[in-house]
Amino acid sequence: MGKYDTAKVRNIGIVAHGGAGKTTLSEAILFDTGMIDRLGRVDDGTSTMDYEPEEIKRKISITSSLDHCEWNDHSLHIVDTPGYGNFIADTRACMRALGGAVIILSAISGVKVQTEEIWEWSNEFELPRIAFVNKMDRERASFLRAIDDMETALGARGVAIQMPLGAEEHFEGVIDLITMKAYRYARDMSGEFTEMEIPAEYRAEAERLREQMVETVAEAYDSLTEKYLETGELTEDEIRDGLRVGTLRYTFTPVLCGSALLNIGVKQLLDNICLCLPSPLDRGGVVGTDPGTGEAVERRPDETEPFSALVFKTTSDPYTGKITIFRVYSGVLNSDSVVYNSSRGVEERVGQIYELEGKKQKPVKQAVAGDIVAVSKLKETVTGDTLCDPARPIVYEPARPLQPVISYAIEPKTKADEDKIHGALHRMIEEEPTLESHRDPQTNELIISGMGQVHLEVLVEKLKRKFGVDVLLKTPKVPYLETIKGNTKVQGKYKKQSGGRGQYGDCWIEMAPTGRGEGYRFVDKIVGGVIPRQYIPAVDKGVQEAANEGFLAGYPVVDFQVTLYDGSFHTVDSSEMAFKVAGSMAFKKAMEQCKPVLLEPIVNMKITVPDDNMGDVIGDLNSRRGKVVGVEPKANSQIIRAVVPMSEVLAYSSDLRSMTSDRGLFTTEFSHYEEVPTHLAQKVIAEATSEKQNNKH
Repeated sequence: MGKYDTAKVRNIGIVAHGGAGKTTLSEAILFDTGMIDRLGRVDDGTSTMDYEPEEIKRKISITSSLDHCEWNDHSLHIVDTPGYGNFIADTRACMRALGGAVIILSAISGVKVQTEEIWEWSNEFELPRIAFVNKMDRERASFLRAIDDMETALGARGVAIQMPLGAEEHFEGVIDLITMKAYRYARDMSGEFTEMEIPAEYRAEAERLREQMVETVAEAYDSLTEKYLETGELTEDEIRDGLRVGTLRYTFTPVLCGSALLNIGVKQLLDNICLCLPSPLDRGGVVGTDPGTGEAVERRPDETEPFSALVFKTTSDPYTGKITIFRVYSGVLNSDSVVYNSSRGVEERVGQIYELEGKKQKPVKQAVAGDIVAVSKLKETVTGDTLCDPARPIVYEPARPLQPVISYAIEPKTKADEDKIHGALHRMIEEEPTLESHRDPQTNELIISGMGQVHLEVLVEKLKRKFGVDVLLKTPKVPYLETIKGNTKVQGKYKKQSGGRGQYGDCWIEMAPTGRGEGYRFVDKIVGGVIPRQYIPAVDKGVQEAANEGFLAGYPVVDFQVTLYDGSFHTVDSSEMAFKVAGSMAFKKAMEQCKPVLLEPIVNMKITVPDDNMGDVIGDLNSRRGKVVGVEPKANSQIIRAVVPMSEVLAYSSDLRSMTSDRGLFTTEFSHYEEVPTHLAQKVIAEATSEKQNNKH
């Protein structure tokens, strides 16, 4: 039996857009539950949850951090998640393993685009949630406006179960609409409060909101609805029961308020986390797949079931090595045991099990259903893998990772850095699956892709700090291509006499364009043995090698057909080499006559922006030679779909951020190639020619 009854376990994420106060709220929770003895601050770099040097420098959460605490005989596993678009992918991976969420709404700015995205993920993972309207002590703070915004933007049904006591600089506590009591807090961040009667000036508003709350809560289940219709009232216990059931059934979202910075309202929030958010038992069995049969199998959150867990996060530590963090869904895991990684078909030895406390790790003897724990030095396991009992394998589906939106070329500063870069990048990608790296076969650059410019800048800082690898980020070269628009027939003849055996190859080819995207075709029309069979593939090879080196600007030539229809040979001097050179000469001569043009990659873009930025963003896309193909309205925002040349949006991440004050999101995917307008093609060709000459020198 675990230390806690599974019914008293809560796995919760603190989620919202960047700057909403998630880390500050997590800090207040840890302080109020006695896990830490002083309140740290994000702005001072002293918070428990933001401990990476890159987070302290930027004063934002870059990676999810975990801690646990106890409240009212409940065990709470808390995940403090990032909210900025560059780092939000980590939030998604963690939400897959959570039981419920506290979504923070700003009393000043309400719902932002990232909040909408997180809300959709909560729906996808079926997470019950409660909302906390933060920053009630700030100028222009409005509790009811935040609820309206939540209902409009998120399509959520918010039910106020509290109201603020005072507002802005006079905010001093909360009024509980269930007990109809007021809680006045000391403004010294101690979290201490006094229970009192509701002051007369707030009484009417409290009664109005309570009536609304009771009416909404009564819809949680039939017998409660009947009781309310008969009597027009519900007892405190019935309200609490209705709140719990309605939250777990996604009927409505309870809304609370407070100030994380002043530690006001946090203790009441903790009470309601325990009341409204689910335990692993409430969430019920979890369905996975039997890797042997492919059939669906279920594991209940019970210690008697076979062990199973999902890895939702990996971190790399220069000292302890790789740390694997997972949520246990069933059974028991003991230290020093062997588990089966069913995603990879390998066994792993588990050494010491840890509970995470910010950057610290606390050893525990075992983990049971509902626990979130970590182990170090697993050899094969990565984020998204399932660990389970070797005798009863199961595979859980991980969260689908987000697609990277921006790419840069990455260049090691020294030979020593070059030797270490691949191993270091591999470790970083294990830690952040949204990072991708590959060698571009065309430009030969090492390309790294991520969720935004800041994401990649942080990667560079981490490579240096954790692995001692110094690199430069450069805008990647655009993978242009070349093609032809005309037809021609030419001879390629290679004849070399230098005493002894000479070289002789002679071919006639016809070159013509094919359809866009059809690639290269070689047609052999040689008859009568004018070129012997063994030399024909050499002509093809000579054409292909020359095509790869390009003609206009050194980019590969695509979408053309070469027909070999005539030629001649010499019984002594002809060779494969000679015909390869002849093929290459024929290709270059044909290119001069075939109206060669430059092609550029075009990408599909999906851009989500607030309503008031739509005009600016569309105007900007037009200036980038983009074509808007559709606009879909969404609450408070618009989804713009466009096709844009890749060369115009290499640095779009930072441009969109400045246009929308970091409230815009976008994704790109390659669509097709199109001809580059002549005036721009001349510029690209001139740059490529000058670079080639510089490289020669």
